[in-house]
Amino acid sequence: MKVREIENGVVLEGVKDFELPHIFECGQCFRWNKEEDGSYTGVAFKRLINLKKEEDKVFINNTTYEDYKNIWHHYFDMDRDYGNIKKTLSGLDETMETAVNFGHGIRILKQDEWETLVSFITSANNRISMIKKAIEALSKNYGEYIGEYRGRKYYSFPTPESLNGLEVEDIQFKGIGFRGKYILNAAKFVTEKTVDIYKLRDLNTSEVREQLMLFPGVGPKVSDCIMLFSMDKDDAFPIDVWVKRVMEYFYLPEGTGLKKIQKFAQEKFGNLAGFAQQYLFYYARELKIKKK
Repeated sequence: MKVREIENGVVLEGVKDFELPHIFECGQCFRWNKEEDGSYTGVAFKRLINLKKEEDKVFINNTTYEDYKNIWHHYFDMDRDYGNIKKTLSGLDETMETAVNFGHGIRILKQDEWETLVSFITSANNRISMIKKAIEALSKNYGEYIGEYRGRKYYSFPTPESLNGLEVEDIQFKGIGFRGKYILNAAKFVTEKTVDIYKLRDLNTSEVREQLMLFPGVGPKVSDCIMLFSMDKDDAFPIDVWVKRVMEYFYLPEGTGLKKIQKFAQEKFGNLAGFAQQYLFYYARELKIKKK
C-alpha cells in the first residue's frame, strides 16, 4: 500500500480488506455517517474526516499526512494482515467462510477507551439509531466544537471531566434514558481513577473484563465490546442478540446459555474470536437471520 498526500487529505493506494460499509456498519462505532455520495464522515480523537473509496483507493479528506501517520494509520488498523485472518477463519468451516466473504472488508477500529466505554453503556437494550442520537447530543452539549463539514457542525466526544458532577437530568437526551446514571458514574470513576481505563490494556482479558464490570451498567457483553474495540483484546467475543442467534443457528442448540456460547467461541476461534464475532455479527444482522 502507498500513502500519498493530496489537497486537504491523503489517498491510500493499493488498499486491501477495506470496505467502508463493512467497517462503519458492523456495530463497532457510532459516530460515522454515510453521505449521499457513498462516503462516510465521522469524528474520532477530536478530528473530523471524510472517507471515500474508489476501487483500491481510499481517500481520507479533511486531514493531513501527519495526522494520518500519527492517528489514522493506527485507528484503521493498517499494520494488520486481514488476509491471513480471513484465510484462517474461512478454513474453520463453511459458515465462517460465508460470513468472512460477506463482510470481507471489515477492519476493527482502534478507538478511544473512554468514548468506547460510554458508547457501549449507551448501547444496552438500545437501537443503533438511538445510540447515535444520544452520543451526538452528548458531544454537542458537552464536547468541543471542532468544525463544519458539508454544512454540518461537529463536536468532539465529551471528556469524563466535563460530565463529572452533572445531574442525570442534564443528560436526558433522546436515546439515553435509564443509562444516564451509568454514564455519570463512569465519568466519576474515570475522573477519580477508581478504574484507570487507559492502563487496562496491559492486563489479560479476564482481568480487564473484571475491572470493566466494576462500572455500573457494564456487563459481559458491554465489557467485551470495550475490550475488542479499544483495548486490543482480540480474543474478546461480545454476545448480543444477533451473535447469540447466529451461534445457535449454525453451531449450538437453541437456548444455549451465554457462558457456554462464550466457552465454545474461545475454544473454536481462539485469539481470533473478536474478528470471528465481527464477521458473524455483520452476516447475521444484515441477512436478518432468524431462529430455526
